[in-house]
Amino acid sequence: MVLQWKIILCLCTMFGVKYGTMQSTDPWQDLTEDYGKGGYQKMTNLRLRYPHLKVSLAIGGWNEGSANYSKMVADPARRSKFVSNAVDFIRKYHFDGLDLDWEFPAKRGGAPEDKLNFLLLVKELKAALRKHKLLLTAAFGAGKDTIDVAYDVEGLAVYLDFIHMMCYDYHGAWDQKTGPNSPLKSADNLNVEYSINYMLKSGAPPNKLVIGVPLYGRTFELSEPINLTSKRKVKLGMPSTNVGFQGPFTRENGFMGYNEICLELNNKTEPWKKFWDSESSTPFAVRGKQVITYDDERSIFEKVRFAMEKNLAGVMVWSIDTDDFQGDCADSEEDSNFPLMKAINKSIETSLEDIKNRISHDKQDQKAEGSHIRPNVITLVVFCVFLMLNSWS
Repeated sequence: MVLQWKIILCLCTMFGVKYGTMQSTDPWQDLTEDYGKGGYQKMTNLRLRYPHLKVSLAIGGWNEGSANYSKMVADPARRSKFVSNAVDFIRKYHFDGLDLDWEFPAKRGGAPEDKLNFLLLVKELKAALRKHKLLLTAAFGAGKDTIDVAYDVEGLAVYLDFIHMMCYDYHGAWDQKTGPNSPLKSADNLNVEYSINYMLKSGAPPNKLVIGVPLYGRTFELSEPINLTSKRKVKLGMPSTNVGFQGPFTRENGFMGYNEICLELNNKTEPWKKFWDSESSTPFAVRGKQVITYDDERSIFEKVRFAMEKNLAGVMVWSIDTDDFQGDCADSEEDSNFPLMKAINKSIETSLEDIKNRISHDKQDQKAEGSHIRPNVITLVVFCVFLMLNSWS
């Protein structure tokens, strides 16, 4: 898979290279020694052509689990060693910072003390990274139950440069009924709007909070096929099995990258029926006993607009290599690649234009009233996570 870097890097301000542990799991891919492909160096060298870009190393993730991190943060000596090794590693390979993706403190084999100990780790990491002007960010689970047990939000916000909210995986085949992967709103608290508002209420400053947008969807196998010829409205919440179907490239049950989804939706031989769920502001598609819930340009536009209205720091995508990077699903050659990333950037441009217009009107009103006018500076982060697995040619 050869990604088209010129297009990607015009669409991102920060880049996260995703790995499981604080060591190279594939030295031939990552390093230059012994005729290696030098993936680390290729990533950080992108800044030579794109000086605006920040490149961080992201560690942790779902597969890494929680138990090892829990043991490490509980021991001051182990924490100190981790901090020292992390800083040395980041500096050796010329990254701009570290992104922590512990999923999750106090859960999945963790301990209740993880909440406090994670704060201590972040405090100690920040002190060490600050000396070298390096960034420290972290990915947070978006569910209220996770936020409550895992994070001292107000304390962590003091030391983290950005908090990346993983506003996805609210629903999946594990629910045994169909549901939106990343609902903007819903009747319960499993939605983007609730997660962000709860974080703000818990003490997260808006200028450090980043909304995670999925460039993938969730798949479901229904118990019974849907009769699409019926006059009954098709909506989410249909009973399903606990295992979804997989895509041809990612090959993970219950998961499909957008690059796989759009190919499926373009299948004329076995066509899908597309629907819009107005409650969650996300699309879904149905074919026989199969359902896909996902995000498209329209749903992403609404999420970005929400982030702008909340004055948040920006958006994070998981992950850029599952966008339609080759333009396989494009209707034309023009603007064919990375449709979802382009939708994010277009949404930002449109929202900024609206904000500027409102500011202009406000200034005119203030002038008429003789009020003092403060300049408005708007900055927005687009943090792109890339799974660097066998991707270098």
